[in-house]
Amino acid sequence: MVIYGVFLLAICYFAGLFVGEVTGRLVGLNANVGGVGFAMLLLLLLCSYSETVKKNLQNGNFSDGLRFWQNMYIPVVVAMSATQDVVKALRSGWLAMLCGTTITVFSLCLIPFVSRITSSKDVVKEEGSD
Repeated sequence: MVIYGVFLLAICYFAGLFVGEVTGRLVGLNANVGGVGFAMLLLLLLCSYSETVKKNLQNGNFSDGLRFWQNMYIPVVVAMSATQDVVKALRSGWLAMLCGTTITVFSLCLIPFVSRITSSKDVVKEEGSD
């Protein structure tokens, strides 16, 4: 089941690296700017697309492989980037720490709203099945 998602994960990874390189060149840097983040975004969009638009992609192994790599890839990328960002923020000074703390608190405050949206969609689905 896992092997079915590896090809799509690789495509998302290489496409994300390409977009990151192009973004870096457009900004004027000789570096990859957010390539792994773009890859993660592409993987999320592909999984969402396969679940909503292409119902025939939801057959067994393919869908399981996509979900497995989505669940594995995102936490690893977040952990890697979080470690790098904390080290850079500590070296950069108080403004970087203030911005990072503000965004983190703001994101945590959004959790109840997002969970309400998700639970309201589940209620609508349950009412529609009756």
